[in-house]
Amino acid sequence: MPLEATGGLETVAVRVPDHPVALALLSAFGGGVTAPSANRFGSVSPTTADDVRAELGDAVDFVLDGGRCEVGVESTIVDATGEIPTILRPGGVTREDLEAVLGHPLAVPSTSRVRVPGQHPSHYAPRARVVLVEPEKVVTEGELAQELGHQVGVFLPPAFTGTPVKAHAVVTVPASMAAYARGLYGFLRDLDQKGCDLIIASLPVEEGLGLAIGNRLRRAAGPRPSETRSR
Repeated sequence: MPLEATGGLETVAVRVPDHPVALALLSAFGGGVTAPSANRFGSVSPTTADDVRAELGDAVDFVLDGGRCEVGVESTIVDATGEIPTILRPGGVTREDLEAVLGHPLAVPSTSRVRVPGQHPSHYAPRARVVLVEPEKVVTEGELAQELGHQVGVFLPPAFTGTPVKAHAVVTVPASMAAYARGLYGFLRDLDQKGCDLIIASLPVEEGLGLAIGNRLRRAAGPRPSETRSR
């Protein structure tokens, strides 16, 4: 396979979608499809057709609408080229699910070298800057930033549901990791649309889908390319 078809890398990942519309498209086409993600590089992934239209506008002629994404976060990417399979990008298929099928532990995800989409230090990022703090500090840090003049969006952890927060906008994080993963990108887009310039959030327990959610939040909070160049 030419390197142009693998993003310049020596390996390629293959996946089969679990959606009737995508499967019908592949069946009608009669082969595999190589295509970029439906979002601009580094920005928040779309989870609805409306998100794609808002992100890409007239850059695309047609949007195939199969409804809202059921999982929310992207697919899990596993490197099977070494002796021990390694998760390069945690996603909808959890580490625990994979280990149960394989019968042995998988290597801890590595961020030392960019080998797949989503491994860049800054990715899945909204326009607003994202700052991660401990769960018990979300409210105080959010209110402090609001007092300092920021338009703050707060991801309120489930343990603090109902706690009043003096902020520009508040998202109450679902207690269900499946619901959180499904809604994560929508939450980030919504806070952007409400004019937030700063988002205060905390990491979930990184097991099950929490591993993928934590991965996305860390990259949303990563240094932006302009910040990296200025150092």
